[in-house]
Amino acid sequence: MTRFALTLEFDGGPYQGLQRQKHGPSVQQSIEDALFRITGENIALLSAGRTDTGVHALGMRSHIDVEKDLTPFRLMEAINGQLRPEPIAVLDCEIVPDDWHARFSCTGRSYTYRILNRRAPATLTKNRVWQVGQKLDVQAMQSAAKLLIGRHDFTTFRSTHCQAKDPVKTLDRLDVESVSTQYGPEVRVHAAARSFLHHQVRSMVGCLRLVGGGTWDADRLANALAAKDRSKLGLNAPPQGLYFVAATYPE
Repeated sequence: MTRFALTLEFDGGPYQGLQRQKHGPSVQQSIEDALFRITGENIALLSAGRTDTGVHALGMRSHIDVEKDLTPFRLMEAINGQLRPEPIAVLDCEIVPDDWHARFSCTGRSYTYRILNRRAPATLTKNRVWQVGQKLDVQAMQSAAKLLIGRHDFTTFRSTHCQAKDPVKTLDRLDVESVSTQYGPEVRVHAAARSFLHHQVRSMVGCLRLVGGGTWDADRLANALAAKDRSKLGLNAPPQGLYFVAATYPE
């Protein structure tokens, strides 16, 4: 039995999330079905994080245990061949120790949220950004974002369906930047932490968008955090602008 670590890229639009679901297609199901066709084995895909319907990944880390004798390159090529034309790709494949775990060995996770800040309808970036026509004040958003960095009870920014035992998390990074792209101006929010609550990133982005539009100010955001009450959330950003960027592990 060999344990392989996979780095995955996928467009979350066609799927009900990364993890296998009873009510629709998932990234996990597609990859596990591909592995069965390759090896004849029922192989479980275990990943660093979970994603909601419509959320994308640039560098999701996962692992699988395979009995068949395959090199990492042959396995990667075979999975990618079986997955075509689905919008899922294995970018990297390597052998790791048997005690390496994509989820439990992970020491950090990072996300980026993309807001297309233009009035003209999104075409080439449709379903890959959140389009906001109102011009956003990026400086105000960045100033407010600093209030959320650190160790806090993030109950306000937590889905009511979140299964985490503790709403207290340490947010290591929350940066807002303005980026000029060929598709138009974008506001990007970058978040990093050891782990996140369900919907935490989307909820933080939604409230920062209210700050950027002038509906909220930084004090309102701070009060929402202090309330520890989901009903005080201003806005939950839609899933299509969210990207799982990377998972980090000890050297």
